[in-house]
Amino acid sequence: MSNFQRWVLTDVASGYWLEQFHVSGGDVPSVPGRDWHITKHTLHGGLREGIDLVELCNGPFAVRVLPTRGAGLWNAVYNGMRLGWDAPIHGPVHPKFVSLPDRGGIGWLAGFDEWLCRCGLSSNGPPGLDGGTALPLHGRIANLPAHHVEVAVNLESPHEILCRCQVEEAGLFLGRLRLTSTVRMALGANRLTIHDVVENLSSGPAEMQLLYHLNFGPPLLQENATVSVPFEEMAPQTPRAAEGIGEHSCYLAPTPGYAEQVYLFRPTSGPTGETCALLTNAAQDRGAAVHWNVRQLPCFTIWKNTIPLSDGYVTGLEPATNYPYFKSHERTHGRVVKLEGGARWEAEWHIDALDSAAAVRGVQQSIASIQAHGKAITHPSPVWAPA
Repeated sequence: MSNFQRWVLTDVASGYWLEQFHVSGGDVPSVPGRDWHITKHTLHGGLREGIDLVELCNGPFAVRVLPTRGAGLWNAVYNGMRLGWDAPIHGPVHPKFVSLPDRGGIGWLAGFDEWLCRCGLSSNGPPGLDGGTALPLHGRIANLPAHHVEVAVNLESPHEILCRCQVEEAGLFLGRLRLTSTVRMALGANRLTIHDVVENLSSGPAEMQLLYHLNFGPPLLQENATVSVPFEEMAPQTPRAAEGIGEHSCYLAPTPGYAEQVYLFRPTSGPTGETCALLTNAAQDRGAAVHWNVRQLPCFTIWKNTIPLSDGYVTGLEPATNYPYFKSHERTHGRVVKLEGGARWEAEWHIDALDSAAAVRGVQQSIASIQAHGKAITHPSPVWAPA
């Protein structure tokens, strides 16, 4: 980061913490433009009491980072288009109010309301016992606070702003995994980049799983909204999902009594491993495109949960290291990352906000081009599920 001006907001090792911070155009003379800013403040009241929030705004695109919640992204706005969803809770929720073992291991749901929530690091998927170890729903990282947070601005072209957080999932006899997450944006751009490194700081080997739970509600999610991803194979996760296999790419309006449906994909990609998924509104003039590399994140999940708005009308686009089955099943099928002592795993991926029909068509054409590399086999029933 030699070309960056940086500011430390939290550093537990030195006992340093800033409650408030602000820098914007005009404060850094070598960076053009006055419509960007980086701010930090601490939320108070209700379940959000004590949550640190960092906002990055590059002009048209503003995103809110939650260092207190595993460096998740609470929500974002691009040119007035909201990215996120309305969970049936008043979030963001401080981890101190979330008991992961509650309700048979699904207490994680009591804190879940982010646009982007990481599921991991040592496990994700449903709760249960793995060799005598109790695993909660979707792991622990989303409910762990960062011990180091810094923000920065690139003083040279291309000018970028970023937020970097370090979070550790660790304990005596439990191993030590460290996530270093960097969220960055070029000034004026419609793209948000996430770069994550997971390091095994233990002397011995460790297992890792990571699923990016990227969630959308209105305005993108609506009746006749669509989702597309190029794939080699896809299958329903459950018999319930199999009921809607023919309409897996299209969404209902908020529907009382709807039971969630989940679809699993083995994405196809271009020559370098790059692929993408697209969520677009019914008019196909607004959307969000997710770009990732299948060599880093080989699995993809679409979660459809079109229940009434008051209950959490939402869909998830979820690149991952594995499918959201229990860890022991994923281990058996080679979908658990193994890190030797001192080793690291790394991934970089992007989210593009699309606010025109032309931008949506461009991504649709890219997906069609990528799909030309794959066979697009659709399985009518679960094929990767436990027997």
